[in-house]
Amino acid sequence: MKYDVTIGIPVYRSEPFIRRALTSALAQTYPSIEFLLVDDAGGDGSLAVMQEMQQTQPRGGDIRIITHDKNQGVSASRNQMIDEAAGEFLYFMDSDDVIAANTISLLMQAIRRYDAEIAFGSYEKIDVSGEKTTYQYPPLQLLGDGRLATFAYRKYGGIQASACNFLVKTSLLRDHHHRFIAADYWEDLVLTFDLVTMVRRAVLLPDITYTYLCREGSLSHYHQRAQISKEEVLGNIRSVEHLKHTSTVLCNMAYYPNRCLNIVLTDFYIVCHILKKRKHIVPSVSFAEIKSALTHPATFRQICSFRQGRLKNLAFYLLGRLPAPVCLAAVWCLGKCKKLL
Repeated sequence: MKYDVTIGIPVYRSEPFIRRALTSALAQTYPSIEFLLVDDAGGDGSLAVMQEMQQTQPRGGDIRIITHDKNQGVSASRNQMIDEAAGEFLYFMDSDDVIAANTISLLMQAIRRYDAEIAFGSYEKIDVSGEKTTYQYPPLQLLGDGRLATFAYRKYGGIQASACNFLVKTSLLRDHHHRFIAADYWEDLVLTFDLVTMVRRAVLLPDITYTYLCREGSLSHYHQRAQISKEEVLGNIRSVEHLKHTSTVLCNMAYYPNRCLNIVLTDFYIVCHILKKRKHIVPSVSFAEIKSALTHPATFRQICSFRQGRLKNLAFYLLGRLPAPVCLAAVWCLGKCKKLL
């Protein structure tokens, strides 16, 4: 059966949250939606909750559940959704978050009106303390090659890092063979950061359509944990390294200097957090491992030819060329000045 939209929810040990998340998805006012759930062998009661809702909810017939025999990770689950979605458009959400009842209606209305390939809604985050932060886009139509990427890279954090809360044409992901990388950390940042370069027609909405509910111990909240896995930290670094690799084919694009600057700023913030939390990282991480994150995606010659962001990119390039102790001392001082340390 074909649908206009597939809402994809990866599920892993989500028993306390999946009913709330799925209830918000099933409450959508838009009629033609497939609800594609991938249970990643968490071994808790999540699957039983999903099956019960499949049997009892009015839209239960539109729920499709895929089960894994063994845990494969969130990237594998989402990639399976890309391959198997019956919807013309695909919308990811996490199993511990909620969406507004008119989320899909608003996004589809914008897509149909502007013949767009992707539509982003604005969102809010509720911290473990209950504090709410709103991230609101201006009402924008970015129609034309490179328009979305130019907007996304215009400043650090110019577009969301999460793969949730945007509606994207499923064929766009399939035709570009665009998938989540095999990583446990920041795989969604990588997908979204590269996806914006493939989109010709995009719409941004100021409407709050998604609520991220942060939990203690979640991967997105690791900076506040008492103990942090070294593999988790290095996994973040490897994800950003992937973006450096995919940047090589974009070096002739007008947005390339700002893309590079966003990448090296991400590296800088990662290193600041590592230095701040170094005593909490187990096992310990060496100066050489920390400094390895600060390699620039562009060459010196490329940076010298930049028409925008040349001096900032050059400063980060030279920072990454310093000996590890000097480099990290400089990062520490800069981090202190920016109140990151």
